[in-house]
Amino acid sequence: MIWPAAMKARIKNRTDREILHSYPYRSAAPSTLWAELVQGATQEIFLSGYTNYFFFTSVPAFPETLRRKIASGVRVRFLLGDPEGEVTRQRETVEDTALTVSTRIRITLEQLTRLGPLDGLETRYSSPEDAVNHVSLSVFRFDDDVLVTPHLARLVGHDSPLLHLRRHGDTGMTARFHDHAEELWTRGRPA
Repeated sequence: MIWPAAMKARIKNRTDREILHSYPYRSAAPSTLWAELVQGATQEIFLSGYTNYFFFTSVPAFPETLRRKIASGVRVRFLLGDPEGEVTRQRETVEDTALTVSTRIRITLEQLTRLGPLDGLETRYSSPEDAVNHVSLSVFRFDDDVLVTPHLARLVGHDSPLLHLRRHGDTGMTARFHDHAEELWTRGRPA
């Protein structure tokens, strides 16, 4: 009688088994996590953070890895905020940092331009109507693994929490974040 209750309290059930790990800060995740997820992707990499610039500064050989992934048939998408958008300007005021939101977006755009035009690489800006929803939640997908950062108040991305999820079906939490990012992508415009 005691064991079933104890086991239920200790074993993940259907609703929370998608949560692999949580971190109080995105910067608290192991530095190798990002590179491992990029390397492990075989179908799709979808980076729908507002700036995505940190991939180019913290994942070793990221541009070369993207080239290899794309050449092997992996679809790679970047959803960015508009560097000239009103929400971007508002977020810069809120964050009040020297490395502004628009600068971080431009770093990503510059790096993507250096990659050159590649079949399998797509970049869009979120629509002006969706920018507020985009800037407040970053969703990074690597096949069935998803990293989610809900941005808190005046904090920059690396100071906000991070969830590492793995998809288990079409109705769980991971699927909801997947659908959120896809909706923003669908209404986005080419960068």
